[in-house]
Amino acid sequence: MDEAVGDLKQALPCVAEAPAVHVEVLQRGGSTAKKEDIKLSVRKLLNRHNIVFGDYTWTEFDEPFLTRNVQSVSIVDTELKAKDPQPIDLSACAVTLHIFQLNEDGPSSENLEEETENIIAANHWVLPAAEFHGLWDSLVYDVEVKSHLLDYVTTTLLFSDKNVDSNLITWNRVVLLHGPPGTGKTSLCKALAQKLTIRLSSRYRYGQLIEINSHSLFSKWFSESGKLVTRMFQKIQDLIDDKEALVFVLIDEVESLTAARSACRAGAEPSDAIRVVNALLTQIDQIKRHSNVVILTTSNITEKIDAAFVDRADIKQYIGPPSAAAIFKIYLSCLEELMKCQIIYPRQQLLTLRELEMIGFIENNVSKLSLLLSEISRKSEGLSGRVLRKLPFLAHALYIQAPTVTIEGFLQALSLAVDKQFEEKKKLSPCI
Repeated sequence: MDEAVGDLKQALPCVAEAPAVHVEVLQRGGSTAKKEDIKLSVRKLLNRHNIVFGDYTWTEFDEPFLTRNVQSVSIVDTELKAKDPQPIDLSACAVTLHIFQLNEDGPSSENLEEETENIIAANHWVLPAAEFHGLWDSLVYDVEVKSHLLDYVTTTLLFSDKNVDSNLITWNRVVLLHGPPGTGKTSLCKALAQKLTIRLSSRYRYGQLIEINSHSLFSKWFSESGKLVTRMFQKIQDLIDDKEALVFVLIDEVESLTAARSACRAGAEPSDAIRVVNALLTQIDQIKRHSNVVILTTSNITEKIDAAFVDRADIKQYIGPPSAAAIFKIYLSCLEELMKCQIIYPRQQLLTLRELEMIGFIENNVSKLSLLLSEISRKSEGLSGRVLRKLPFLAHALYIQAPTVTIEGFLQALSLAVDKQFEEKKKLSPCI
């Protein structure tokens, strides 16, 4: 127990002690090197680079051992809470290394066989999964959403390890992310599961993510008893019984619960339907008692979230459309990727919003392109994160159609693509 608490303390942000810095080390898939040997080499690397400016990643190494066995070394999550990033002296920090390998297998299906059909009840990933690598960093939010979620789960584990009496202080291991479609709620749940699997790799050998098929669960099964729900959660219970695994249960569009109950009250569905929903809530209440499980849920329709489920959620986090500042960061990451792939060529340096603020948004040869990007970001407000990530592709497809383009040409195309997006939204709005 003491060892488990010690591992958790390393994973928790430090309050009174030296600031905590997390370093994620991605071990190559074919590498059989011992973690302790990798840690020793990585610490030597960090000793040669004591001062870093925010998050940083190494992908090339002078040491042959690291080149053979490590794909990347990343200082991560230093900017989650820092509004004004400052230089970080690693020698004065509590540095924790998280060494992991990616599981290259895709999702498998959890099937429930019935006499007449084979129901795909859930998708199942073993974490950390190659499919979710980089997803956490790609999600940009204005408030401290990510840090709050990390802090919540680590506190949950701490309270469990310290045997806090749950009759006196209640926590349910349930997270609810709600907001309009396209804001990245489901992606954030998957990214959080991946991040926590890596962050707690010294404590759990691997992660399990079960994404329940809500539409199958809450519509096809209404005419049957709650036995199918019980069978689905028995499969989840089998995973939880492996104490070396950190298990995440993802229920997308949980407002389907409300639809079921409302239909029952209106007499549109058989009474068995509400028993199925109650069976689901009962199963959630049973598995949340285990220390190695977290229940992640999302909802697009805030006003229709089931009250019984809301009561179970410890965190109810609103995820809205990104602000102009967040949009700027999203576009900046897209432009960096296109420059890396030499679709935008030649490469040119773009200033961050923080750097623009430091020069008072004054236009000069260095800031001109970044100011144009800031202007495009402001007029993009109101678009979802899902749409924003598509716009660089649409800008190229609609207005460029050439192997390479200058950054000036691409920004002009991006601006036109934003205008076209709002025109299409206006045309579609009477139909929605």
